[in-house]
Amino acid sequence: MTMNTLRMRTIALALVLAVAPGVAAARSTVTDPERPRELPGETVSVAWTDPAQFSDLRFSGNRWEAAQGDWVAELARYLQKRAERRLPEGRKMEVTITDIMRAGRYEPWRGPYMDRVRVLRDHYPPRMTLNFRITGADGQVLAEGERTLTDLGFMQSVSINHNDLLRYEKRMIDDWLRRELAQPQVAAR
Repeated sequence: MTMNTLRMRTIALALVLAVAPGVAAARSTVTDPERPRELPGETVSVAWTDPAQFSDLRFSGNRWEAAQGDWVAELARYLQKRAERRLPEGRKMEVTITDIMRAGRYEPWRGPYMDRVRVLRDHYPPRMTLNFRITGADGQVLAEGERTLTDLGFMQSVSINHNDLLRYEKRMIDDWLRRELAQPQVAAR
């Protein structure tokens, strides 16, 4: 390698490092304080606490990578949409998501090329904690409580949409809604 080539590579690396913080700052994260933390709705409203405190960020193995994107709001939209379909007419539901741990973890000990890869293993199941309240048309509370959703067999289940990065969490939400909204006090139409 010639001295000129080495000098050009050093300059290129310096430029990349100088621009990288600006690019990283421009990327949207789930912890962005400007992002809304609720989805109001006519029949189903979904809110969430500070994603920076969610287990997925605190214990992921790569907090920066885990915070990327809009996955909290995407899960909230999914929950809202699916609950609206199952909720009997005249009822309302309020949900507050207090913790999320997505399926898989980052394993930084695998090296610099693998520290941004979310590894799926049986012992990294998806988990979500939420509080909910279901009220009737008269405003009377029909059901409420805290639930911790977990799918320990997430790797054994068949998934139709392999391209959806939140497929395991969405299936877990569906399972909970099927159980919760099938109870006698919240029986389907």
